[in-house]
Amino acid sequence: MSQQAVTATDTEPIGPDTWGAPACPPGVLTLRERVAGFVREHVMPHEARLDAGGAPARELLARLRCRARAEGLWGLPLPVELGGAGLSLTEYAHVAEAEGASDHGPGVLGSTALLDVTTLAGHAEPAVRDLYLPRLASGRLSMCNAMTEPDAPGSEPGLTTTRATREPDGSWTVHGRKWFVTGAGDADLAAVLARTSGAPPSTTGLSLLLVPTSAPGFRVVRELPVLGAGGQWEIALDAVTVPPGHLLGRPGRGLRVLAERVRLGRLLRCLRWLGQAERAFALMRERARSRPTASGRLADLQLVQALVFDALLAIRTTRPLVFEAVALVEAGLDARIETGLAKVAAARTLQQVTDAAIQVHGAAGLGPGTPLPALFRTGRMARLLDGPDELHVSAVARRILG
Repeated sequence: MSQQAVTATDTEPIGPDTWGAPACPPGVLTLRERVAGFVREHVMPHEARLDAGGAPARELLARLRCRARAEGLWGLPLPVELGGAGLSLTEYAHVAEAEGASDHGPGVLGSTALLDVTTLAGHAEPAVRDLYLPRLASGRLSMCNAMTEPDAPGSEPGLTTTRATREPDGSWTVHGRKWFVTGAGDADLAAVLARTSGAPPSTTGLSLLLVPTSAPGFRVVRELPVLGAGGQWEIALDAVTVPPGHLLGRPGRGLRVLAERVRLGRLLRCLRWLGQAERAFALMRERARSRPTASGRLADLQLVQALVFDALLAIRTTRPLVFEAVALVEAGLDARIETGLAKVAAARTLQQVTDAAIQVHGAAGLGPGTPLPALFRTGRMARLLDGPDELHVSAVARRILG
């Protein structure tokens, strides 16, 4: 690798307004900066303890949430009537990047409830909304999404075998097994995709039920480590009774409800993946600028410069795709193509940028001294979460070619 002279561009700032259009609106920029500072100062230093789980992690999470409330940063995308700040999706998108720089940022700041609040507000019966919405928005309850089964991939919901039978009193009895359920270990409610009529591989007859995890027969089978980290779970439903009124949407129309939830969830993940890619890029840039070599700095080596260039190119070309999808979804327009493009691009970008950052750090990038191993793990998971890349590639191509 040959050396290059240091140029004036070495001192140019890299920050939120240089990641590519769109720029953060002035009214949201200050809020984004406050959130970024909170995550950097109060969340990132505790990531290892929060990752460990258990009672100590729950106590720490409660303290951090209290601090977020005290600083006026709690539930920024949630409705005002539920104690949130009522940010629109396009406004929150800029904040979501800053929150998502840490996997624990949205949980500490109360934004993880957005999916659950949106789902119940749009599809639950009034009594169920009144029962759960305030507690979900306040963080007193948590909810997980149980779709994938050990023998029925989430990308093919028609193969779902979990079955729910309606009883004379209007309740449901559910039998089945789900796995790779995020957060099921501590969840109070589970949105369970179950077959209420028909048989596999039909996609009709699938319904979405809101299942209290305290119900007899609901069992957490095991935690599923993913590349050495926890957070995913396998659950069993052995004749679980679901109370009347806990059907989300109409019977047999569960995929429609789930599609809305997954579409929004993908965008939120994309925004958080962008935040994590930007975090990895900042670490890589600082390492290249500060690490001495026998003949200068890492930043003077052409191959390191190429890694930095390609990483910045990936971020700047991905970010507009994600924000375009956000704008279309908020406008109520068909965003299936844009969401598919954004999901694949954001997942690939996170993995590419964290891989490059690890390479620039050398052996230090593999150890516990930086967040890069965890960021890389998330990047690899990203290419499977919310549908594998191949599913989105094929779906987008079919729509374009059709």
